[in-house]
Amino acid sequence: MTKFEKPGKEDFDYPDMAKIAGERALSDAGVPYSAIEQACVGYVYGDSTCGQRAIYHSLGLSGIPIINVNNNCSTGSTALFMARQLIQGGLADCALALGFEKMERGSLTIPVTNPMDKHMEVMFNTYGMAAAPAAPQMFGNAGREHMEKYGTTPEHFAKIAWKNHKHSTNNPYSQFQEEYSLDQVKQSRKVFEFLTLLQCCPTSDGAGAAVLASEDFVRRHGLERQAVEILAQEMVTDLATTFEDNSCMKMVGYDMTSLAAKKCFETAGLKPSDVNVIELHDCFSANELITYEALGLCPEGKAGELIDRGDNTYGGQWVVNPSGGLISKGHPLGATGNNNYDQVTSNP
Repeated sequence: MTKFEKPGKEDFDYPDMAKIAGERALSDAGVPYSAIEQACVGYVYGDSTCGQRAIYHSLGLSGIPIINVNNNCSTGSTALFMARQLIQGGLADCALALGFEKMERGSLTIPVTNPMDKHMEVMFNTYGMAAAPAAPQMFGNAGREHMEKYGTTPEHFAKIAWKNHKHSTNNPYSQFQEEYSLDQVKQSRKVFEFLTLLQCCPTSDGAGAAVLASEDFVRRHGLERQAVEILAQEMVTDLATTFEDNSCMKMVGYDMTSLAAKKCFETAGLKPSDVNVIELHDCFSANELITYEALGLCPEGKAGELIDRGDNTYGGQWVVNPSGGLISKGHPLGATGNNNYDQVTSNP
């Protein structure tokens, strides 16, 4: 992976990021690019064949299939999911999952049907629309629903961001590496309702990559020592409850996460208490809190107690987002998922 950077660096375009991340992944795996049989490349902003441009003149021209992936914030993890499916299906023995993003400051929109319009409709019907950016409203209202149902407080959300900023000081690849006090988090500029600036992820530039291989490939090339087995991986999209239950928590993905986690734990033969380190998608502090419950770390409504016990950081039951999470590490859309995998496999 590369260090995640604030957008605007003119001499750091996506081919440069892809080259760094790709070469580092190949070096770490002990695999030459000539062994890669297919590549899945994720990015959100860019033209239609940025994946080809990134690989051709950064890693090599070997004629392999290159599949471009665009799946919003889950783009990087979707590229990895697809690369793994290629191997599971016997279509490749070794594949590359690459993700990158070259972003602009602030949100970008284009004049076509908003793919989130039905999600926004749920929010409008429950809490209405405010003069604030859409994403913080969506996740902020999910947190608001949690507070109304379970008595969670704004301080619980602030504690998550405080923890993540503290964790990021140990991550040299993190976009922000400054530690803040809890009061500084709470008193930073208000973005929406209880969500303050230091509880929201930034836009970022960066890249991440992973080499995936079959067990037979690993054994043939003597790569057992550096190989990390993926015990389980699931991908779930919106369910009917996302739109029918008038719940902002479900609208931002609570049921999806819960189902994906259930399937993953069942496939792996594990349970949440067997896990020590978790990297999750904390685009906003509210999403991290409700994800604790969706993953089964605690019963629904008990995330505040988990936070107060310190069970989401060093010395507690789990270390959640040791990288600093999206809030502090950064969120280059196409690379975020790859980076989460990198962080988990790098924390023994």
